[in-house]
Amino acid sequence: MTRLFHQDSFNMKTIKINSLFILLFGIYSINLHAQISKISKADKDYENYAYIDAIKTYERVAEKGFKDAEMFKKLGNAYYFNAELDKANKWYTALFEMTKEVEPEYYFRYSHSLKSVGKYGEANKMLDLFNTKSGNDLRAKLYEKNKEYLSTIEDYSGKYIVEILNINSAESDYGTSFYDNQIIFASSRKVIGKNQKMQQWTNQAFTSLYASAINSDSTFQEPRLFSKVIDSKFNEATPVFTSDGLTMYFTRNNYLDGKRKKDSKKVTLLKLYKATYKEGGFTDVVELPFNSNEYSAAHPALSPDEKTLYFVSDMPGSVGQSDLYKVAIHQDGTFGTPENLGNKINTEGKETFPFISSDNTLYFSSDGHPGLGGLDVFMAEMDDKGFREVTNIGTPINGPTDDFAYLFDTKTNTGFFTSNREGGMGYDDIYKFTEVVQLNQEQILSGIITDLKSGLVLNQSKVTLFDENMKFVETTFSDEEGAYSFDVVAGAQHYVRAEKENYNTEEKQFQISSESAKNILSFQLESIITQVKVGDDLAKVFHIELIYFDLDKSNIRPDAAADLAKIADVLKQNPTMKIAIRSHTDSRQTHQYNASLSERRAKATLKWLIKDGINSSRMTAKGFGETELVNNCSDGIECSEVQHQMNRRSEFIIIAL
Repeated sequence: MTRLFHQDSFNMKTIKINSLFILLFGIYSINLHAQISKISKADKDYENYAYIDAIKTYERVAEKGFKDAEMFKKLGNAYYFNAELDKANKWYTALFEMTKEVEPEYYFRYSHSLKSVGKYGEANKMLDLFNTKSGNDLRAKLYEKNKEYLSTIEDYSGKYIVEILNINSAESDYGTSFYDNQIIFASSRKVIGKNQKMQQWTNQAFTSLYASAINSDSTFQEPRLFSKVIDSKFNEATPVFTSDGLTMYFTRNNYLDGKRKKDSKKVTLLKLYKATYKEGGFTDVVELPFNSNEYSAAHPALSPDEKTLYFVSDMPGSVGQSDLYKVAIHQDGTFGTPENLGNKINTEGKETFPFISSDNTLYFSSDGHPGLGGLDVFMAEMDDKGFREVTNIGTPINGPTDDFAYLFDTKTNTGFFTSNREGGMGYDDIYKFTEVVQLNQEQILSGIITDLKSGLVLNQSKVTLFDENMKFVETTFSDEEGAYSFDVVAGAQHYVRAEKENYNTEEKQFQISSESAKNILSFQLESIITQVKVGDDLAKVFHIELIYFDLDKSNIRPDAAADLAKIADVLKQNPTMKIAIRSHTDSRQTHQYNASLSERRAKATLKWLIKDGINSSRMTAKGFGETELVNNCSDGIECSEVQHQMNRRSEFIIIAL
């Protein structure tokens, strides 16, 4: 994949071509005539963006010992623009060994090439010099503001699992999009039997769009050409589709209806196009109205509501080599006026490949924000006030080479990106990733709601989240599996309340982890409806040890009435149930006294329940005094108060259901 837009080449990394500082070599001596002749040819290739051919000639001359600062610049640039930063480093190093009197931009490029070979200390020294020499450059300001950017990036690293896709070719594959259970991507792969036009920039074929269906086991089928109608003899790439599948926006060289157009410098730039799905395929290709022959526009992305189109351009008003823009899509299909996303996002470098996730977070690639080398992927959350802080998403997605074309599905926490890192299958390769921790430091608090006794899951349980001050945050309901979840912030403290009809409400305090994304808080709710059978004691079900009376009294106290209300409610809910009220005492006092006292209390309990609406025919009442002790604490046996209490009990035995 090429790195600059130009005549016949698809610039997937930047839109704007800076001055290439093209200076003709002087005639140094008659003995250098052969070298100069070769260099002149290389210069012509370089000026025509035929960087591969220029590199070959320049390097042959350099290998013979010829040294020239302008040649080293062009050699470094040729590799730099083709994203081969490690090779660019060799020639930028040779340049800086000859002279430090170079334009400030070379300090910036040299720093990126140093990062590509792991020399971050030296790279930062170059950035310090770039900061000194560049004046008011935003890239320098961002570096000066965060010189500890490497440790900041490290804090955000390790949040992905990355794997290369087996659908990559030996050429360039990049820029995925989701469509109809497929991924659509651009590729310059060689096709047997197809006469493919080659582009001078990389000596690779022009890119076409390919589709790869996703199998049920998440593997991918062999890629096939996406659309013969969309495919042209020039480059197509970076499609995006509306949710209904009827509209497609994509990037193509300035070519439509068999006509190729150029700018005032005879360069074919890039434009954004729209296609409509009809009769089984995409057709009716039209260019978007804000395109121009004099600047490029590329890499479309849609907002979640599909009312805004984001893209990349070097149109007038751009901050840097390529900027991110947005434009409104009106209900009638017309477009508003493009708006630059501003210098919180854009720098004097390259900002490119925008993507908007379903949670309204902007992801993009940049070499202007502090990174690990080449293009890195960054994110910035959006709200009504605009963009929040730009954050480098860290390794393993970002590295010392170019990493770009980030695509993410928030439902599955998986996505794709493109990189030209070592270990790949081709020039650029598509990688799949799984996000294991959310990058915005938000984590998931989740759990399962179950029945305390049976262990069965309880769906539709109401779960409420409160902050550390018990202020309401959010309410949700458990799903069919009894599961619930909340988005929470790492390190925060919360209270969580679980409720369900016919169950006791439970509330817990929980501290959200700062280390792990997994925050599990489950609830086991106790049912207030208990399965009972004949012979069961309702007093044990409701933990009623004793219906309390004042000393030597048999009238029901208020605290006892609360317990009796539970018994009455059960009887009302179960109209065929019958119970035997049994009152017991300990062995202290005489046998006759205890028998009389327990009888009075049993009758008083019966009377209270009748008064509360329970028919007397459903109940019996009897006092047993000290005749049914549950332990050995009879007369003459020394026992503790706790042991005596075990004998002073009330029973409500079910005798019929």
